[in-house]
Parts: sequence; C-alpha cells; structure tokens
Amino acid sequence: MKIAFVGKGGSGKTTLSSLFVRHLAGAGAPVIAIDADINQHLGSALGLDEDEAAALPAMGERLPLIKDYLRGTNPRIASPETMIKTTPPGEGSQLLRVREDNPVYDACARPVDLDGATVRLMVTGPFTDADLGVACYHSKTGAVELCLNHLVDGRDEYVVVDMTAGSDSFASGMFTRFDMTFLVAEPTRKGVSVYRQYKEYARDYGVILRVVGNKVQGRDDIDFLRAHVGDDLLVTVGHSDWVRSMEKGRPPRFESLEDANRHSLRVLQAAADATYELRDWERYTRQMVHFHRKNATRWGNERTGADLAAQIDPGFVLSEALTAAV
Repeated sequence: MKIAFVGKGGSGKTTLSSLFVRHLAGAGAPVIAIDADINQHLGSALGLDEDEAAALPAMGERLPLIKDYLRGTNPRIASPETMIKTTPPGEGSQLLRVREDNPVYDACARPVDLDGATVRLMVTGPFTDADLGVACYHSKTGAVELCLNHLVDGRDEYVVVDMTAGSDSFASGMFTRFDMTFLVAEPTRKGVSVYRQYKEYARDYGVILRVVGNKVQGRDDIDFLRAHVGDDLLVTVGHSDWVRSMEKGRPPRFESLEDANRHSLRVLQAAADATYELRDWERYTRQMVHFHRKNATRWGNERTGADLAAQIDPGFVLSEALTAAV
C-alpha cells in the first residue's frame, strides 16, 4: 500500500508518519519510508542522529542512475535524458518492488533498525545553497514521483511517504500516487484550512483522504475538527511522553508508546488496508498518462527536445499481476 502523510508545516505529519512506520515495522510488515519534504526530518524521527541523517544518499542527486535503471529496455524512451518526473512505465521498463533488491535501492535506500525490525529509508535530499535562486524543490521530489510511477506493491507491503508541507504536492501528479492520504490537522483554523484546500484540489482524482487530528487535548478540540472536516476525521492523537522523549533524541522502546496512541496507529493501518480492495490500476495508469501529457506540453518537450507523448505505451497498464513476470 502506498500511503502519504500531508499537512501544514508544524502539524506533526513527520512525527506521525514516523510513528506509523514504527508501528508497521513492529508488526513485521515490509516498509519503505520516503522523506519527500523540503525539511528533511524523517530520518531523525526514526532515530538517526544528525550525522547519520546528513549522510543519507539523496535521491535527487542520483536521478541519472534511477532513470537509467527504470528505463530498462523500453523502446519508447530514446535515452534516460529524455525521462522526466512523470514518465510512465511501458513494455520493457524496469519496475520496483517493495521486497526486492535492485540498483535503485542499493544507491538510494539505507536500512534503519527500529527495535529489531528493519525498514528501508529513502530521502529526496535537502535544499542546498547551490539550489538557491536556480531550482525549485520539485526538481528533487521528481525522483520520488518517478519511482512511485514504476512501483508495484501488494497487500501487506507498505510505502510511507512524508510529503512536502501544505498544498505543494499539487505542483505535480504525485498526489494521485497513493492508496491512502492521511492529512494531519491541528484543531485550529490554519490546521483545517489546508484540509479544505487539499480536498478541493483532489476532488476530481479519486484521492482517498482521511484526517488525523493531532495535538488534540479534549472534547472541544475533537468537536472543532468534526465541525470542519466532518466524516473525513478518522482518528485523533493527543499528548505523548514517548514522542517528547523521541524529539529529545532519547526514544524508549516503541512498545512503551501510550495505549491510546497505539490504538490510533492501528486505526490508521486498518483504514489503509481497507483501500486495497478499491485499487483501480487502470485509473492509476491513466492518471500517470494524464499528468505526463500535461508536463510534456508545458515544459518537458522543450527542455528535452523530444516528443515525450511518444513515451506513452497505449497498451500498458501497471498492475500487481506484472510481479509474476519477474
């Protein structure tokens, strides 16, 4: 299952995504965690110290390798240089799978131990001084989008992405790449404003969006969230001494997380798992093609000097059944 955590800056989406990763890993599930936020904090939230987090390989800096591998023998793609963030897979493309080893994971993923369970962590990389004034952060998250476009995951496999804050996700088609999107909202007007914006933008794309109320202190906070987001409110999370210790760099064993918050994480997993039966691979592929055409017309054709619409394989549908061919 592909799962995104979104929300305004400071809402706690990185903390909650890290808790969810720990929860899944503790249950024995294979997990790939991806930090796609401009503020790279997921590694630290998963227990890495500053030096370890800074040493994580940036996906954005390894884009040529990623493109070369994913291109495979696809005859519709003339060269890796003509691939852009929205390039869809086709016959001959290399696909990524959660449980496998491959050159992309070798170059971009690092194992993180979580109380004896291991997850793969991938990061887009921070915004550097060299980027200032000449690049936007979406040039880095494009590596994540390209990988998601080529990823085939199955039941009880999880890819958890800590997304960039606010509505920046809509600068590309990446917001359609997920089975479940959890929007983390504080019980404030600013907290729910991002929800309204996200809900409006995603309305026509079949995005399954559920709200996780964070920093909730009582019934009044719950009533506030319910009044503004209605039935999209899935669960709430309150104060956590465990999280406070984690944020100080001293996380206790995860099994000591408060019972109420452990229950909330189980609710999140159940909601995500329930979307498995709703998967529509044809729509998923169709949306890839839609955003690829838009990006090709707006800027891709001019930048690459190629007709990128020709990369679209009209008979190809990404699906879990393709895993049987490998």
